[in-house]
Amino acid sequence: MNKDICVDLKAVPSLLSLYRKIFFGRKPGWDQQPLPRICITCRDVSVSADKVRQYAKVCGFEFDGQHLPMTYLYVMAFRLHASIFTHPAITFPLLGMIHLKNSITQYRQVTVNESFHIDCCLQSSQITDSGLEFELASKAFVGDELVWESLSTYLYRIDSVGRRVRPPKATPMTWDAPLNWRLSEDLGRRYAKASGDYNLIHLHPVLSKRFGFDRVLAHGMWSKARSIAALMPQIGDKACTVDVEFKLPLFMPAEVSFGAENDPETGLIFELRDGKGRRPHLSGRVSFHD
Repeated sequence: MNKDICVDLKAVPSLLSLYRKIFFGRKPGWDQQPLPRICITCRDVSVSADKVRQYAKVCGFEFDGQHLPMTYLYVMAFRLHASIFTHPAITFPLLGMIHLKNSITQYRQVTVNESFHIDCCLQSSQITDSGLEFELASKAFVGDELVWESLSTYLYRIDSVGRRVRPPKATPMTWDAPLNWRLSEDLGRRYAKASGDYNLIHLHPVLSKRFGFDRVLAHGMWSKARSIAALMPQIGDKACTVDVEFKLPLFMPAEVSFGAENDPETGLIFELRDGKGRRPHLSGRVSFHD
């Protein structure tokens, strides 16, 4: 049985240095063994108001100079995710992984002048028809108070002969007057500059072609952040959970459409689709807490 691996970082690592390991390091692939439980902790994490402002602009949030966008702490937590991915106990490369789902819970709004203690754990894995699926849980504390948490589900794809993948269907919701957004080809570079996430498939067509993509892909977490930004008039400062599933890849440049409606069981449902409103790139829901 694998032992738990615990790492206590003195500072949040640079994603640029971690991506050097990801893109230029050598990993043999999944060794068919259960994944170990890996937990990484970083204390006294601070954020820069200038970086938050830059991030808010790219993602469509209105930043008041104080309150962080709900998705911003994911930018910090992902650095710990990347530390887990590059750990020697993980035998497959980050480039072989797909982000399937993400859940973020905001227990209260947090501000730029607060100091955070962030924990990230690779906590479970299972074999599915598509490959090895696993979850990374992230939590942010201010003192002893849990203020924010996230759960990301990833897939390390394993090719299966004869497996057919059906294209995802749009959610049956009203699509009368969606918002329409035009995404420029440089969006990935602007998001990378604001978030520090310099994954090559999001930066330039020349780089993305090295990994089998004719055009650059939008970051999935940009899509989630942009969707939440559009819903902020309804969300405000309420405690809530926002769950999304990432559907079809979003290649840029592109035109996309966004729609949302009330859901009597939770709060809101929403979807990001192609410009014609037919093919879903992201589906999600907002659940408000009592």
